[in-house]
Amino acid sequence: MTAYPVDTGNLSDLLCAMLEHEGCAPEEARIVADHLVEASARGHDSHGVVRISRYVQWLRSGKIKANRAAKVIADIGALVQLDGQSGMGQRLAGEAISIGIERARSHGTAIIAMRHAGHIGRLGAYAEQAARAGFVSLHFVNVGGSRIVAPFGSAEAACSTAPIAIGVPNPGGDDFILDFATSMVAEGKALVAARGGPPLPPEALVGGDGQRTSDPQVLYGDTLNAPVPDPRAGTGALRTMGDHKGSGLALACELLAGALTGNGTNKQGDGIFGNGYVAIVIDPARLDDTGGFAAEVRDYIDFVRGLRPEAGLERVQIPGDPERARQHHTRLNGLTVPPGVMRAILDLAEEMGLDAQGLEHEAMA
Repeated sequence: MTAYPVDTGNLSDLLCAMLEHEGCAPEEARIVADHLVEASARGHDSHGVVRISRYVQWLRSGKIKANRAAKVIADIGALVQLDGQSGMGQRLAGEAISIGIERARSHGTAIIAMRHAGHIGRLGAYAEQAARAGFVSLHFVNVGGSRIVAPFGSAEAACSTAPIAIGVPNPGGDDFILDFATSMVAEGKALVAARGGPPLPPEALVGGDGQRTSDPQVLYGDTLNAPVPDPRAGTGALRTMGDHKGSGLALACELLAGALTGNGTNKQGDGIFGNGYVAIVIDPARLDDTGGFAAEVRDYIDFVRGLRPEAGLERVQIPGDPERARQHHTRLNGLTVPPGVMRAILDLAEEMGLDAQGLEHEAMA
């Protein structure tokens, strides 16, 4: 199968039908399906449609559960602790940030700590959610039971991909949305590479022998060609970005989003699977005594974008610009899904008895 663009609406409808087939209520299924397609449309294939097979597997095994709302464990005004009860992560994280926005309106700031959420997907989506409402936000995540990243200097895994996001609203312009895994690449990118997508950067992984490599085989081992490869089956691990600096951030995510929330860190032994999540939401209006915050953000972003670019580059970009450009391209041309990923989706739809003929025609036209 050759990769061809597909219509994002048709693809989202199919993923939604798959999730409903596995027991998700229509509204929940739509939230998750749209999130996956939007992640792929913005260039975050690792957190996009490639994930549907794994979500179905987790729903069937009970690793994640349909139709679970966030349970309030502690409510101290500006500080709220939640338990996701192993529910669908995109729904839970959206609920958490909605609470954070509401509390920040009342108190000027809010800290939301959530444990035991299913995979919450592209973290930048929640920074965007807060920024659209006019709020600054900081986000830290760990994935309990997902020890797949080696800290700097190690040939053994000791942490999750541990993403961080920061959002700053830019009224009237493009918001500043910083979103990155503290691993050199997200695990999903290794999965996409193994399914015919772009190859991994050199030395993105470390093998059990301590040698750096870009071969997903060291991560997935003998499960590489299984319908849902296991990133803990191999002898190797992903490497952290930025050497010791990225490694320090990854460990900080384990301590903040893992230990502080009660989600658990990725210490020795198998922990309970789930995302731990800490979000800090700030109302800039409470700190803006001069009334100059919006203009300062706008002017600085414009200044940075106007800098002379390096040789070979067209222009200087801010975090969020590549995703906006990719999203615009997808809207005009459709979403190009790697062939192995598309085949897995279509095979899963056939196994469920769902009609994907129109989408298959698009993918193979």
